Amino acid sequence: MKYLHAVVILIALVAPTALWAVEPSEMLSNPVLEARARALSKELRCMVCQNESIDESAAPLAHDIRVLVRRRLVAGDSDQQVINFLVARYGEFILLKPPLSWNTVALWGMPPAVLLIGIVMIVVVLRRRGTQLAAEQATNLSASEEARLAQLLHGGDSR
Repeated sequence: MKYLHAVVILIALVAPTALWAVEPSEMLSNPVLEARARALSKELRCMVCQNESIDESAAPLAHDIRVLVRRRLVAGDSDQQVINFLVARYGEFILLKPPLSWNTVALWGMPPAVLLIGIVMIVVVLRRRGTQLAAEQATNLSASEEARLAQLLHGGDSR
């Protein structure tokens, strides 16, 4: 009985990684073309899910694009021709890793810019906080501390 529980837990942990959205009816009989189609599908963004490849997405549009990729491959298109066709049809947004170009500068430049701005803001806040703490500590002296400070500043140490 305890082995059954272990098997069920193992299946539950492994099953989500083994599932793909590609339906058996979509798959090509030629294993070489199917491998190319799967490789291309992993590079293409689902226009509905946006952060998933069409290989992982179960959205109807992703299904349509997977079928389109396979049709183009069967028709004899190269991988680059398929990608060029899809980019012409849907724009560079369909690529999970779009190339650096003038259209995608903001896409590639925003993460480092936001990180840099965040670091600058943290440094500024920490410096201000340090200056404020030093000013508060300098002005919050008791009467005996002020007297002792005056003695030390005027050169007299009366211990």
